[in-house]
Parts: sequence; C-alpha cells; structure tokens
Amino acid sequence: MGEKTRLKHRVEYWLIRIIGGFLNVLPYRCALAVAWVLGRLIYMFAGSRKHEAFRRVRLVFGDSLSDREVKRICWISFRNTFFNAVEMMRIRKLRAEQLLSMVSNADAVIDLIKKTMAEADGRGIVVALPHMGNWDLAGSVCIASGIPVFSVAAKQRNKRVNELMNYWRSGHGMDVIERGGGTLRQILTRLRDGQVFAILPDTRSFNPDLLIPFLGGEANLARGMASFAYTAKVPVLPIVVRRTSWTGFSVEMHDPVWPDSSIEKSKKDEELRRITEIVIKFIDRAIHETPEQWFWYNKRWVLDPVESAIARSKKKQ
Repeated sequence: MGEKTRLKHRVEYWLIRIIGGFLNVLPYRCALAVAWVLGRLIYMFAGSRKHEAFRRVRLVFGDSLSDREVKRICWISFRNTFFNAVEMMRIRKLRAEQLLSMVSNADAVIDLIKKTMAEADGRGIVVALPHMGNWDLAGSVCIASGIPVFSVAAKQRNKRVNELMNYWRSGHGMDVIERGGGTLRQILTRLRDGQVFAILPDTRSFNPDLLIPFLGGEANLARGMASFAYTAKVPVLPIVVRRTSWTGFSVEMHDPVWPDSSIEKSKKDEELRRITEIVIKFIDRAIHETPEQWFWYNKRWVLDPVESAIARSKKKQ
C-alpha cells in the first residue's frame, strides 16, 4: 500500500469517526435532520449516479410513472441511505426496548421467527431480506429479542473503516462474519446450531448462476441463500422492512419456504431455483408496491448481464 493510499485511509477513518461522534451527541431526530441536509447537498451534485438511478426506475416501471414520481422515488431512496447510516452509527446507544418500539409490528415478527425456529427442530433459519427500509436494523431488533443472528459482510479495503463498521454492525451482539476462506462452513455450522442467518438476496452475482425473473427482466442471482437452506435443512423466511416515517418501521413477512431435502440429487438445482423464485417474487412485489424503499444506487445493477469468468479473465490479460 502506497503512502497516498495510507493517508487517504486515515482521512476516511477519522472523518467517519468525527461525523459519527457528532451524530451520537445529537438527539435522534436532529441527527436525521443533519443527515437529510447533507444528503440533499450531495444529491444535488450526484450527477451520473442520480441519472443512472432515474434510468433504472424508468426501465422497471416504464411510462406508468411521471418524471416527478421517478424523481421522488430516487430522492427518498438516496435519503434513506443517509438515515440508515445514522442509525448504524447510533445503534449502540439504543436500548432493546427503544429498538423494538421503532418497529410497529415487532412482536408479530419476533413471534413468527421463534415459531419458525421451533418448527426447525433446534436448527436455525435463513432470513432473506432485500435492500429495503433499514436491513441492518432488522438484525439488531432480533438480537434485542434474544434471537441469535449473524450475517456475512465483504471486507472493506480500508482496514480501520472495516473494523469500525463491523463494530457498529455488531451492536447488541450481532455477529458479522467477514467473507473469505471457511465462510461457507461457518454459516452451515451456525445454522445447524440454531442461529439465524440474515442474507440480502437481491444483488447480482459476480459469476453466472441462477437466472431469475425480477423487475421485468432476468437477474443473475446467487444460489447461496437457497443452497444454505437446502444443505442445513432449514427454512428461508422472506421479510421486507419498510421505513414508515423518519423514525418508524414496519415489517412484512412471507410464509417460511421449506426446502425439500428428500428430492434426488439430480433435481437439486430445480429445488434451489424454486426456493429462490418464491423469495424473489415476494421481493419483486414489495418493490413495485413501494419502490422508494428499495436501494436503487447499487454499483452492481441487478439486471445487468453478468460477464462470464472467461471474458473477465481475458480482460485482465
């Protein structure tokens, strides 16, 4: 790592620490107001990212939305990203009862998760939630209710920022596993031990995998979610988190999707596809109902065609 990169990483780390410290001093709503102003200023100069979000919304909804509606969807999606960051930075300040009070139907959500875990005979479950509302907060709400939750996160290039983000994410006891060697084994072991694995299934896979109908097109989605459930013999519980106000949330739940582990190995791929399609169909409907709740700014647009590993390797040569 060069000196310029090290300096950049130090500046990034301390800037985030200072902003986080400032937002933690303020009352919750004041911190969100600061995030709103900051988000609005950045949004004004977002340029290509903003135009790309416009294009994506228009691609999915066609002429069914006016330009004004498209702009509203893109702004709220962008704003919510800043609100989510505030809540992640402040998560350790919130008591368990405060977290639960933020979700209007928290009791029903927790009851369904515990009921599904009981039906899994001591094993855990896979909770599939899209990039809607505040997906990180959902894990903290479960932890606050005594449910053991873990997730997997990619390692950031900036080591100190990576450690800081994992520290915030692990608020209230949620375990965060860094993606790398041995990750698959850890996930299966934890599921078999009765833990809940939270996963975001609505992101395009880097490598060719399952082509699933999504948002009016076909998305190349990883089979990991379904594969973990199938191998560990646990259900997938799809849920959608929506921000109903600046400080309020609601959760919509789908019936658990149970894998059929009795099928022949030759039909395993069909079973993984079935599980994935059920989950994605639920997410697709949720996005169409409240598109402003979804994160439209992912660098990997879910409907872009995936490059084959061979094509990518040729580009690197």
